Amino acid sequence: MTDTATATQVCEPDDAVVTPVLDVVIPVYNEEHDLDGCVRRLHAFLSNGFPFTTRITIADNASTDSTLAVARALADEFDTVQVAHLDRKGRGRALRAVWEVSDAQVVAYMDVDLSTDLNALLPLVAPLVSGHSDLAIGTRLAKSSRVVRGPKREFISRCYNLILKASLQAGFSDAQCGFKAMRTDVGQLVLPLVQDGEWFFDTELLVIAERAGLRIHEVPVDWIDDPNSSVNIIDTARKDLQGVWRLGRALATGQLPINELRAAIGREPLVEGVPLGMVGQAVRFGIVGVISTLAYMVLFLLLQPLTGGQIANFAALLITAIGNTTANRAFTFGVRGGTKAISHQIQGLLIFAFTWLLTSGSLFALHHWAPNAVVHLELLVLVVANLIATLIRFVGLRWVFRNAVNGSREHP
Repeated sequence: MTDTATATQVCEPDDAVVTPVLDVVIPVYNEEHDLDGCVRRLHAFLSNGFPFTTRITIADNASTDSTLAVARALADEFDTVQVAHLDRKGRGRALRAVWEVSDAQVVAYMDVDLSTDLNALLPLVAPLVSGHSDLAIGTRLAKSSRVVRGPKREFISRCYNLILKASLQAGFSDAQCGFKAMRTDVGQLVLPLVQDGEWFFDTELLVIAERAGLRIHEVPVDWIDDPNSSVNIIDTARKDLQGVWRLGRALATGQLPINELRAAIGREPLVEGVPLGMVGQAVRFGIVGVISTLAYMVLFLLLQPLTGGQIANFAALLITAIGNTTANRAFTFGVRGGTKAISHQIQGLLIFAFTWLLTSGSLFALHHWAPNAVVHLELLVLVVANLIATLIRFVGLRWVFRNAVNGSREHP
């Protein structure tokens, strides 16, 4: 279940802009000194030729200083500013509470320090208003971005995004930049699946959106670090890594209804064998193939002196074929649980039979033309034959797992 919090609207904008195109949320906690300047600067920017009607929503999440009073004063002064007050801390909670009930076409957020140059706001929002993209994020890690910040924060940010790419196969470049926007109709479908209510909220939202096939637009930004930021880097990093583990486990075990989400937002159903597209599937198959080939070579070299080439080839192929099917079932095609496991192995063995005929035929031809071939020449011929057989196996296994869907999984 998602982490929820109650939001109370204490000030509302004028009726003339009650349904704006863009709702910009400023999540704040104990920001009594920076909030007034932030909102005035943002309001002036939006009022000076910005092409869409806008609203600024200050989302105060359980501040203990005079932040709420400052926010209410600003809402009283400006017709396009409103306030949401939450009784619990957490940037993610604040964003979810406002975004889920917003009537704007597009919702966005930026940090109160306005580290990101506001000139990036229109490029961020325009693809969402046009319908071209579903989410948009500012990125500090693009080559064309201009960023001023300390080496420690730079190192941590890049390491974190590398972890996301390695563990969750994330395709976006910068998960934590406080400058994001989303189509409201899409957000109302995705947000209920996001559990985190703090700093991992952004990452979880993006990973789920990406897995659901949503289009994420990236905008290189000019960004200047706030040296007075109160974020606890160590504690945030610890919670982020816990979030990565939790989200990765939920994706691996099928706890997240990604197929249903794709259907709800109009994307094609997710074929379980192709979780991240054909390229990602081929890469995973290749990794399994390399390991299987190495295991096959070791087994063949161990068995050949005892049994001869043909029997050694058959035994090595049979053992590695069973392991290969098992590994590809879980790793390449994402099928877990015992449902149809035996059926999949039987079909995998049928593919094995074909590849065995191909490799044994190659070995027979070698013995016919070179009866006294050394074992290493036998192995070379078999490796080449196995490479051809691997391509056939890839096509064959895609057929075996063609009908695998979430409903056929057995969850632990």
